Amino acid sequence: MSGLITKQIAPVPTAQEFLDVILSKTQRKTPTVIRSGFKISRIRGFYMRKVKFTQASFEERLDQILTEFPVMDNLHPFLSSLLNVLYDKNHYKLALGQLNTARHLIVQVGKDYCRLIKFGDSLYRCKQLKKAALGRMATIMKRQKDPLAYLEQVRQHMSRLPSIDPTTRTLLICGYPNVGKSSFVNKVTRADVDVQPYAFTTKSLFVGHMDYKYLRWQVIDTPGVLDHPLEEMNTIEMQSITALAHLRACVMYFMDLSEQCGFTVEAQCKLYQSIKPLFANKPTFIVVNKIDIVRPEDLDPARKAMLDAILAEDNVELLSLSCVSEEGVMGVRNAACDALLAHRIQSKEKTRRVENVANRVRVAVPIPRDGVDRKPHIPASVADRKVYDKTDPNRRRLEKDLEEEGGGAGVFIGDLKKNYLLKNDEWKYDVIPEIQNGKNVADFIDPDIIAKLDELEAEEERLEAAGFYDSESENMDKHKMQNRPTIPRPDKTRTLSDMTQKLKEAGYDATTLEERATMLAKARGLLDRKRRADSDDDEMDEDAVDMGSDAEEMDVDEGAQASKKRRTGATSIVPRGKRIPRSDRSTAGLKGPEQDSKAQRLRELYQRGPNMLAQASESDRRTPASLPRHLFSGKRKGGKTQRR
Repeated sequence: MSGLITKQIAPVPTAQEFLDVILSKTQRKTPTVIRSGFKISRIRGFYMRKVKFTQASFEERLDQILTEFPVMDNLHPFLSSLLNVLYDKNHYKLALGQLNTARHLIVQVGKDYCRLIKFGDSLYRCKQLKKAALGRMATIMKRQKDPLAYLEQVRQHMSRLPSIDPTTRTLLICGYPNVGKSSFVNKVTRADVDVQPYAFTTKSLFVGHMDYKYLRWQVIDTPGVLDHPLEEMNTIEMQSITALAHLRACVMYFMDLSEQCGFTVEAQCKLYQSIKPLFANKPTFIVVNKIDIVRPEDLDPARKAMLDAILAEDNVELLSLSCVSEEGVMGVRNAACDALLAHRIQSKEKTRRVENVANRVRVAVPIPRDGVDRKPHIPASVADRKVYDKTDPNRRRLEKDLEEEGGGAGVFIGDLKKNYLLKNDEWKYDVIPEIQNGKNVADFIDPDIIAKLDELEAEEERLEAAGFYDSESENMDKHKMQNRPTIPRPDKTRTLSDMTQKLKEAGYDATTLEERATMLAKARGLLDRKRRADSDDDEMDEDAVDMGSDAEEMDVDEGAQASKKRRTGATSIVPRGKRIPRSDRSTAGLKGPEQDSKAQRLRELYQRGPNMLAQASESDRRTPASLPRHLFSGKRKGGKTQRR
């Protein structure tokens, strides 16, 4: 065990919970696998394993409890005394001793009944011996009801104790109740000790940590101590006495000269005289708190004489502070830390370990290169700066003051624009868009925009002086007329003969084009004559074009359409405005009904597999989740299955 208290202690079960856990584990881990017809050696072995497993389970859990709880004799004297004050050393040792005895008894019971089971001549006799063994073990554990409950309470309280390192640098604060000890700890550390205007608010040790000279320090806030004999002190006061007696720390005895704590200056001086033997070989300071009410020099001669007598007798230094106005708080902390560092160095120099290290240490002292005295330079503005005082109404206004006036944290919103460095202070609060029309304005900023704007304004002034804007409307009309776009329009409609002539001039053979246009014109003429003869209605479709016999007036688009229909193999010409019926796409590309029926059979054959898997097609990769077996089968009721 180390010299510190470990807090990784498993919860201690009650006696009944202990039995339930162990016996349930025995039933699960050693199920019944024998019958009366088995060989007697097999029956004996089974019940011996059952007894040994129960014994080992009890022993394992008890060993865990005995190992995790700290042994007082192996702890640091401060921690050992603190546990004695809080839990009573005798009761603590007695509870652990009873559990240790119970462990030995359970081990002995297991060994004895294993010997008896070796001579069992039937399944019934072996089973009864096993039952007796488990019953005796359970009886032993039931008797440990009170020790287990006590150790669980100790474990819970021990987990809430502060982590105090008795060997590190420590500032120990003591004194009467309600003299400002907890307030000082809250000021110099990151602790959050409860502070109330009545005595004995602090009922246990509280620890706060701080950094000074790149070292980690711990500050211990002790409960208040009253001036009465040691035998009459309660548990709360004895925690302070234990810390003062065993910790090598800097002792800071707090006093309240205003007597607002409820105790006179004489009583506080008398308490110091009573506990003074505990301060031996430790740097000690008398810290006067609440100097914003009464200072040491304001005391009457009688009380001041008592305070001076203490300071002169024990060569103790007097420090003063005020936790309300924070006057002297850091000075008191620094003085105490420096004194403790010097004391620790002196104590280490007295040991023999320093002699072994001193031979290997070389101290280098810098030598000045000239006789010039270079004093630190402090600017006049800094030297003349007035010390910031919260109570001064004419003090410099800080952001903290503005926050308090504006409603406090969470309500106050600081002015972020007041420190902008601009050419004109009136520009500070101008509205500057950051995003406009969905674009970042900063991406379109031109660094030379001011110069360009100046040039543009000069040009505008020059044009205005030249009379450019005198007849603005006339100039605009002329400008529109000059800039109007012209669309070329042909004088006459282009015909097929014109296009063929152009192609011949360019060197292309247009004979095929002329033949196709002539054939298309003849076909359209025949179609038109047939439609007139068969139709009772004399009205013609407005979209149909009477081609006639003149092929030269045929449009190029119509010729192209006719040639396209000829290429696709159309046997009839459909007039404009009529839809061509589409063929069945499922039979497209098949020669006849035989191939159609064969394709249908193959399609049904390939679909048989996906249908068996409840899939839409072979492209469906989803496999439906199969239900687990326990959702199909019912629950097994009691008596259905013999598992043990």
